[in-house]
Amino acid sequence: MKPEGAWAWIFLGMAIVFELSGTISMKASQGFSRLWPSVLMFLFYAISFTSLNYALTSIKVGMAYAIWSGAGIILISVAGIFFFKERMPMSSLLWIAVIVVGIVGLNLSDKSH
Repeated sequence: MKPEGAWAWIFLGMAIVFELSGTISMKASQGFSRLWPSVLMFLFYAISFTSLNYALTSIKVGMAYAIWSGAGIILISVAGIFFFKERMPMSSLLWIAVIVVGIVGLNLSDKSH
């Protein structure tokens, strides 16, 4: 199966959501000391990598990986603040903004070619 067009982007979106779910589960597993979050972590990462694999059949690897990893960084940072009550210094928020600008720039430069 080779997803075309919008389907590849849907798979990339799924990869991002499940990577976020896997990372939240990893934190909740407390170093594999809690069974169900540990099991869910493996399940979510398996779905994430499978979805990313399908997305890569139609999206350039550099583009897909930049979006997947950048979105993951941004979303897990937000999740850390809301779910785990982690503090985020302003300097960290600024560097996350740099990641967003980089992803947008990469996407725009790809469209110009």
